[in-house]
Amino acid sequence: MKILLPVDGSELALEAVRFAIRMLLAGLRGEVVLANVQEPASFYELLVAHDPEVIDRVSAEAGVHALASAQELLNAAQLEYECEVAKGDPAHTIIDIAERFACDLIVMGARGNSVLRRAMMGSVSNEVLHASPIPVMIVKPDPVVADVE
Repeated sequence: MKILLPVDGSELALEAVRFAIRMLLAGLRGEVVLANVQEPASFYELLVAHDPEVIDRVSAEAGVHALASAQELLNAAQLEYECEVAKGDPAHTIIDIAERFACDLIVMGARGNSVLRRAMMGSVSNEVLHASPIPVMIVKPDPVVADVE
């Protein structure tokens, strides 16, 4: 089984990584693909930067930085993984990465927004859940930790 772990550097994304690690260490045979999706530069960023290559470089560096904590967790668990940093609409790009790497499952965090806020704003995890042709496992925040934040 190949598992896609989209991470954005947030604690909730790392909790999804920890959950996948627990499954793999408990006996689930699988491979891991870590992914980070950087949103395309805004019109303002393009105007200010004056150089699209600078924006691409900064975006790639931000993606690598967002993967670092997840890589540390996987290294500590002695699990092998592949990495991908991509640019685009997060939900659709995550699904594209899953297809490109022939993943069987996507494990990702959910922000835990209220129903009203999700309806108004949407969320990446919600979009992936509804658009993905493969199963998606949503790791919800620990209610005790979420109440503290």
